[in-house]
Amino acid sequence: SITMKILRTPDSQFSNLKDYPYEPIYTNIQTHDGSDLRIHHIDEGPKEGPILLAMHGQPVWSYLYTKMIPFLTSAGIRVIAPDLPGYGKSDKPAAREDYSYEKQVDWMTQWLKANNFENLTFFGQDWGGLIGLRVVANEPNRFAKVAIGNTGLPYNPEIPKEVLDQIEAFRESNIRLTPLSMMREIRQMDKGISHPALKFMYWQKFCWDTVDLPHGFLMSQSMEKMSNIKRLFYYLFVRLGLKQYFPFKSNLAKAYDAPFPDPSYLMGTRAMPSQVPMTPDKSTQQQKEARDFFYTWEKPFLSVFAGDDPVTNGIEADVLKMCPNARSAPHIGGGHFFQWTKAKELSNILIDFIKE
Repeated sequence: SITMKILRTPDSQFSNLKDYPYEPIYTNIQTHDGSDLRIHHIDEGPKEGPILLAMHGQPVWSYLYTKMIPFLTSAGIRVIAPDLPGYGKSDKPAAREDYSYEKQVDWMTQWLKANNFENLTFFGQDWGGLIGLRVVANEPNRFAKVAIGNTGLPYNPEIPKEVLDQIEAFRESNIRLTPLSMMREIRQMDKGISHPALKFMYWQKFCWDTVDLPHGFLMSQSMEKMSNIKRLFYYLFVRLGLKQYFPFKSNLAKAYDAPFPDPSYLMGTRAMPSQVPMTPDKSTQQQKEARDFFYTWEKPFLSVFAGDDPVTNGIEADVLKMCPNARSAPHIGGGHFFQWTKAKELSNILIDFIKE
């Protein structure tokens, strides 16, 4: 049998990063075929403090939490933030099929057990929630509290055939999405169109078809302000395939490009959107079991959504239905990546939740 091909980003890629002074910690786990997979995390703040396990989503990495860490650690909280396989300083399996939802849940469950973390408060956003909630369901005794935002446990066992046909036809079509045409569609995700999967498919197709995904550009667009002229200029570099030569990249854009020296490293961020179970798939049964688990969850559960993120606005009601014990925090705004745009507000909500 052919063993997995696994790539490792050279340390030199991260050497000039601003605002990421953290000591790397590495854990080796075993994949299904016995390969070693190295997962990176950071561990900041007082060793004896209550622990927040913070998981990022796609296409970012633990750098997303750098603005929150000072608020959390100065409140006496110890922050553990891993990079999911395929992201940040963690190893990057090189094939599309390596990134199934179930494999990733297995990898992060192994990582958690290998480090023997206990008495955790979990916080996850985006894929950090999709994977992390499943990890909680696998290892519930390690968790004292759970908080999630802009994420959930999608469960769609039945979808009208015409919707499935439409998605299938779209994915196989020759339509070439640009960052702009994709963003335009995603902004409409909560506008009451027949099924959110019909909008999410634009992100799925864009990520898969774009061999050299411009992470820095995309994250810069969604997390920071930029003059229109600079944005246009950056966009031209991206469209011409010259994203790495754009001379005015922000520290944030550099940080989100850093893990990927060339397109071969990008398989995780390209493949994962298509693994979100927006439609019935290989994860449907496991999703149902995890949702049944949270239906009877009796420990504290906090739903802390931005409220202005078209991708996830509709999910909060589903989360509250899935976990009757959950309570909802006030919406703080900040869009999809509110860990960056509302770092202080989100930190304060989580500090209160951990300490209460």
